[in-house]
Amino acid sequence: MRNFRELEIWKEARKLVKEVYYVTSKLPETEKYGLVSQINRCVVSIPANIAEGSSKFSQKDFVRFLQISLGSAFELETHIILCQDLKFISTEQSVPLLQKIQRLQKRITALIKYNKQNH
Repeated sequence: MRNFRELEIWKEARKLVKEVYYVTSKLPETEKYGLVSQINRCVVSIPANIAEGSSKFSQKDFVRFLQISLGSAFELETHIILCQDLKFISTEQSVPLLQKIQRLQKRITALIKYNKQNH
C-alpha cells in the first residue's frame, strides 16, 4: 500500500481540479447539467483514482487505477477542446490548461510504465 498524499501526480491532479472548477464556474448556465457536470466529474476522477489505486496491495491493481485516471485525463482534455470549439472558453484560457493536462497525462503514463517494468 502506498501513501497517495506523497505522490506528485496526486498533488498535481488536485491543483488541476481547482483550476478546472474555476473554468467551469464561468461556463454558460445552460451547460450546468451538460459539459460542466461531465468536466467536473472527470477532473475529480483523476486524483480519486490515483488515491484509490494506492490502497491496492497488488501492483497490477495500482496500475489499473492509474490507467483509469489516465483515461479521465484524456476525457478532460477532449472536453476542454470542445469548450474551446464552442467558444465557451478562449484560447488564452484553454492553452495553459491543456498544457497542464498533457503534462499530467505524461506523468501518469510514466508512472504506469515504471510500475509495469519494476514490479
